[in-house]
Amino acid sequence: MKNTPSRWARSIALLAVVSVLASCGLPRVGPNKREIFAGSVQQQGDAFIVSVNNRVTRATAVVPALGFSESFINAGVVGSDTIRPGDTLGISVWENVDDPLLGGADAAGPAILEEVQVDGNGFIFIPYAGRIRAAGNTPERVRKIVTDKLDDQTPDPQVQVRRVAGDGSTVSLVGSVGGQGVYAIERPTRTLSSMLARAGGVTIEPEIAQVTVLRGDKSGKIWFQDLYRNPEFDIALRGGDRILVEEDTRAFTSLGATGTQARVPFESQSISAVEAIATVGGLVSTSADPTGVFVFRNEPAEIANQVLGRTDLIGAQRLIYVLDLTQPNGLFMARDFVIRDQDTLYVTEAPFTQWNKTISALTGSLTAVSSATTTFGG
Repeated sequence: MKNTPSRWARSIALLAVVSVLASCGLPRVGPNKREIFAGSVQQQGDAFIVSVNNRVTRATAVVPALGFSESFINAGVVGSDTIRPGDTLGISVWENVDDPLLGGADAAGPAILEEVQVDGNGFIFIPYAGRIRAAGNTPERVRKIVTDKLDDQTPDPQVQVRRVAGDGSTVSLVGSVGGQGVYAIERPTRTLSSMLARAGGVTIEPEIAQVTVLRGDKSGKIWFQDLYRNPEFDIALRGGDRILVEEDTRAFTSLGATGTQARVPFESQSISAVEAIATVGGLVSTSADPTGVFVFRNEPAEIANQVLGRTDLIGAQRLIYVLDLTQPNGLFMARDFVIRDQDTLYVTEAPFTQWNKTISALTGSLTAVSSATTTFGG
């Protein structure tokens, strides 16, 4: 009879623990498969749940297309000798007289006019020669014009015109390049790839480098690697172009029973579900359910209609794609399914995981109760 109070105490404690576990639940990483499927449209929810198959992988295999418009691609290479508004010219004049017209400090040497700016209308001013149109001409043509103008006032002038970099023949490079700055468009650097090389190349992984060219109110963007895969994208540069090199900003989020729960940046132009899983450390072998790999996405109406075989959907739709890695072709489907920007990759826990947690909680709680009853109940 002496053990009766102790037995009653243990029974009451066990009931209390079970009641707490039943009412409060156990810690877990997120919803289970049953709860996710309960949120489907078929169950009066607001998301379409779709099992991934060959048709789905084809319909969703969309990689952001980057490239330049025809106005960029069709622009011809500008001759490095063509003078444009904003350019700067250096002009030297030799005169075969004792008292030179342009007043050189040394009668035997030339009169040097440094940094003669071509104005916005394309003209320059030379003393005694007047206002001369330079834009659209080559340095040789300008030399002949200046010579003819001065020949009436000084005998047999010898004129040299050289074109140097000015505001009208430069581009600016910023971002992840070896040397940011303003560079002149010269004979070796008249295209995008050659100018990037002149600036020291890109300083980030080429697979995720994007190059943006701003020209007036227009812009174009290209993958760095596509400059070499597609020569037509190696566009000719124009004075005033602004070139930005930056890292791809796309990322997906990994949650659930994976090796890492984090926001994960893309490491290549495209990434498959298998690659995404591997990137975050794979599935946790002690808790992950390989039949419950989900990808949550807001899908454009055009793609959503293709995936669901409909034509009536308007606006972005919530789609949940399901991958079952235990199927014979499950890994192939995961390999062919493309992860996109802002996707959420979620792996559910296996059912036995919650059971193990329940058992652990019960045994741990009963051990604590047993200790307490031993201490207080004898």
